[in-house]
Parts: sequence; C-alpha cells; structure tokens
Amino acid sequence: MERRELLKTIALLTGTAVVGGEIFLTGCKNAATAKSAFTPAMISLLDEVAETIIPTTDSPGAKAAKTGAFMQVMIEDCYTKKEQDAFIKGIDELEKKCNKENNASFAKLSSEKRLAFLQQLEREAKEYNENLKKRKEKDEKFKKENPPPHYYSMMKQLTLWGFFSSETGMTKTLRHVPVPGRFDGNVPYIKGEKAWAE
Repeated sequence: MERRELLKTIALLTGTAVVGGEIFLTGCKNAATAKSAFTPAMISLLDEVAETIIPTTDSPGAKAAKTGAFMQVMIEDCYTKKEQDAFIKGIDELEKKCNKENNASFAKLSSEKRLAFLQQLEREAKEYNENLKKRKEKDEKFKKENPPPHYYSMMKQLTLWGFFSSETGMTKTLRHVPVPGRFDGNVPYIKGEKAWAE
C-alpha cells in the first residue's frame, strides 16, 4: 500500500484528515525536535489505548505491533510543534479524565471499561473536530492558526496507521502474498476472509 492510499484510508476511517500528512508525504524528520518528551509510561499507555482500539483476537492486536513506539516516532519526527504539544497534553488529559471518571488509571480498567471510555472520547473528539471545522469555515484568522484536531483523533489515526503498516498487521492480520501472481480483479469474496495487505 502506498503512503497516499494509506493516508486516505485512515482519514476515511477516522473522519478527519491525518494530522501532519503533508510531512509524511515528503519524508519525516522535523529538525525542531529536541530530546524525547515521551516517557516509557506514556508509551505504555499509548500501547494500551491502541490495544483497546485494535484488540488481540485470533490475530495479534496493536500492542504486538508496538504502536505506542510508532506513535512516539511519528509525533516527534513528523508533527509540528503545535501538534506535538496537543498530543502530549492529550496523553495527560486522557489519564486525568480516566482517573476522575473511573477512580483508576486507564491501564487498570477492565477491557469493557476501557472500551466505554474510548467510545466516550471518540464522541467528544468528533464533536470537537466538527466545531473546529465550522469555526475554520467562518473565521479566516482562526483557519490560518490551524489548530490541531482532538488528541484522541490523532491517537486513533496513528494506531490504525501504525498497526496496518507494521509487519504484524500486514502479515498476521491481513492476507499477505510476498510474491504476488498475476492481477485478478474478479475474485469471489468469502465471508470472514481477511482483507489483502497490498
């Protein structure tokens, strides 16, 4: 799958444009990035969030693909300072909100409570992003400031991208043929089959 196709697919699945997408297309490395703002605890939390989005079933989940580490690299190397700050603040906000609403950290919640919490965050993110879009349409100055989308939207996009572009996602979750044969555009679909990686 090419980068452009992957960006379009992720944007379609999450309902928002991929933050920093223009940087992904030209290559990564944001020169302004200094030492890592991510701690091992933050990466672990991102792995848990990603695992809730793409859980382990009969195939490996997002944690097996190390999506937390992928998110760290992408945020540090490819996102603008404004987007980086929003994402890192979002990690703290997610944990504080979870503690406030559940009296426990995200990592200590049951899988059902994690899912319910992320579904609530998804609704908040959708509303936030819609309001952001409306405000950008009305206010030219605000549009030029280009504020980043909700942090959860970025987390979900990076989870999908990190997982489905990883070896784990492409070979153990999707069907992968390392040496493909001829192209056949008329292949019957059998319910329950895995999607193709390429």
